Amino acid sequence: MKQTLKDIISKLRKYEVRIRKAVHSHMHGNYHSIFKGSGIEFSDLREYQYGDDIRTIDWNVTAKGHGSYVRLFQEDKEQHIIFLVDVSASLNIGKKNQTKLDIIKEISGVLMLSAVKEGSEIGLVCYSDKKELYVAPDKGIKHAYYLISKLFNLESESRLTDLNKAMQYTLSILKRKSIVIVLSDFIDDQYEKNLISLSKKHDLVLIQIQDSREMNLPSMGIIPLIDMETNRTIWTNSSSQTFRNTMEKRQRGIRERLELFSKANESNYKCIYTHEDYIVKLVELFRVRNFHKKSA
Repeated sequence: MKQTLKDIISKLRKYEVRIRKAVHSHMHGNYHSIFKGSGIEFSDLREYQYGDDIRTIDWNVTAKGHGSYVRLFQEDKEQHIIFLVDVSASLNIGKKNQTKLDIIKEISGVLMLSAVKEGSEIGLVCYSDKKELYVAPDKGIKHAYYLISKLFNLESESRLTDLNKAMQYTLSILKRKSIVIVLSDFIDDQYEKNLISLSKKHDLVLIQIQDSREMNLPSMGIIPLIDMETNRTIWTNSSSQTFRNTMEKRQRGIRERLELFSKANESNYKCIYTHEDYIVKLVELFRVRNFHKKSA
């Protein structure tokens, strides 16, 4: 039986409350939202006045000979948050109502509710190998409900994946520093250049969703495997140790590359399996981000 939007939101709200309580408990009152800005951003220029800090002088503008100018800054208290959601067919793997895409939608919804409670503006990009949906950032619980409705009711036009184009598109629409939360299985290649660009220009969070059967395929002899993106059927000996090792190596390789990338580029990364309690994993993510904020 298909869940109604009311049922979905009720479930997500319970999970969001659970996360909030768990994070507050673990942080012993020292909780800082992962959705708040932690620094300052450029606001405007004005002519230098006596008493201004000379370190704020914009020497490039001043050198043009029209007087001395200082840069003005304002505290970056609120954040734009973009959810970049992979909606390609490779995510349709898993048990009924517990596919990788189902879990991605739920995690997105929970984080959206958390973000708007902190006053953040949230937007949504859904991508396969083309833009399936874009909703510009806005504030408020009604906007969060709207995004959740659009995401859960979305039927992708394409089955294919192109993470590189998805990231390129996201870079093109962001005009200010934002938190970019990418949710995908990351079964694709040649996207690292744009991933690096995202990490340099924005606060990047990578959430990878895997299904345990991708790592440990049941040994059932000769079986048909369907490529979810091309719809091709390939007959494979699932009992072959070579095949099983190849599958495991591929999935492990993706995870290891993302772990190394996040460490090298000061991004956050979390791998979540479809059978796991993803609330526990999200709490871990909040704790890591809070730790880095207090250490900064």
